[in-house]
Amino acid sequence: MSTQDLEASMRKSVEATQRNFNTIRTGRANSSLLDRISVEYYGADTPLKSLATLSTPDSQTIQIQPFDISALASIEKAIAMSELGFTPNNDGKIIRINVPPLTEERRKEFCKLASKYAEEGKVALRNLRRDAIDKIKKQEKEGEFSEDQSRDEQDGIQKTLDKFIAELEQHLATKEADILKV
Repeated sequence: MSTQDLEASMRKSVEATQRNFNTIRTGRANSSLLDRISVEYYGADTPLKSLATLSTPDSQTIQIQPFDISALASIEKAIAMSELGFTPNNDGKIIRINVPPLTEERRKEFCKLASKYAEEGKVALRNLRRDAIDKIKKQEKEGEFSEDQSRDEQDGIQKTLDKFIAELEQHLATKEADILKV
């Protein structure tokens, strides 16, 4: 695995963690909170954003306008059954979700969840590092690298990992600040 491939893989891992962060509530409405919701639509689980337009008319409301009105009840059911704890309001054409302000206890829970996502991201990054180092050690055994070259490559991989873990930590700090902001 070349350094560029490793960096690209690590970048994807950090971006996946960032997408997970986006599904965590902060004190204001954000349509990305509904990214993980799938709706049963004609027998298939379909992502909500494929079935409706999501918008935030104000800081406390998420508005969902289905492309197909017949999917309204299914969308409402999927949101009510999700672990988000939202109660959808259906007026026959549009679903509105009121996003109540977070309690201190819920804020702490969401910070723990963000930390969990960050840790999962770090584990993924470390797994990429391990795979890259194993490959270099194998190349060293096969005679493609000298011991010094192998050590230099491994140091380079570690520096790349450190850079991406620092970036992930920065994303976590930003998300926690957003969650705790009143």
